[in-house]
Amino acid sequence: MKSLVCILLLLETFVLAVLGNNEISQQLRSEDSRQNPPQTDTVRDDASTDGQYCHLYFPDIHAALRELTATVTEQKANIRALETRLSDAEQAAEQQTLLLQELNKKNDEMSNLTQSQVEELRKENRGNAYSPITGVFTAPLRGAYMFRISVYGPASQATPSTVSIIKNGQHVVIAHAHQAGNVVNSSNGAVLLLEVGDVVYVTLLANRRISDSQSNHNTFSGYLLFPLREQ
Repeated sequence: MKSLVCILLLLETFVLAVLGNNEISQQLRSEDSRQNPPQTDTVRDDASTDGQYCHLYFPDIHAALRELTATVTEQKANIRALETRLSDAEQAAEQQTLLLQELNKKNDEMSNLTQSQVEELRKENRGNAYSPITGVFTAPLRGAYMFRISVYGPASQATPSTVSIIKNGQHVVIAHAHQAGNVVNSSNGAVLLLEVGDVVYVTLLANRRISDSQSNHNTFSGYLLFPLREQ
């Protein structure tokens, strides 16, 4: 835009200068003609010369105007293209900002969930399929379930810490720890296909022991991976 304004100012200056020179020349010739009346041939020569000057000046001005018009048109097209690109970039930046805000919001929600509600999630028992009194989980529907156990106990060469996941009275997997030292811990898990009414629970094997505290080292957890249609 600055270059366009400069071109317009230069053109205006050029036109004014040309017009001014023409007026000065005409005034000088008028004064000279009053003081020294020219002969007929001289007047004709002057008129012819003025016509030549006009033919020289005006085509130059027209050419400059055409060139200036073309330049202005090109500059306007460039400005419109730049405005379009700027608008697209602003929209893209706005969309990215909104997406980042949404991701940060979800991340904050997950962080808050992890920090403030972990105990509630550990104790969650949707549908009351698990009995906290008997420690038995009864499948409410047919599907694939994931179960995990973890054990913690005092280290002892004589008495290991061993628990087992049981499905309908049948052993599935164990979590076993046996070593000398301070404490021992172990974990294990299994995916089970359960029918409605199947039961899953955990047992402590004979001559084994575990210990616990308010930190809940020993856990039994599970969840439905996906349901299956009834056969």
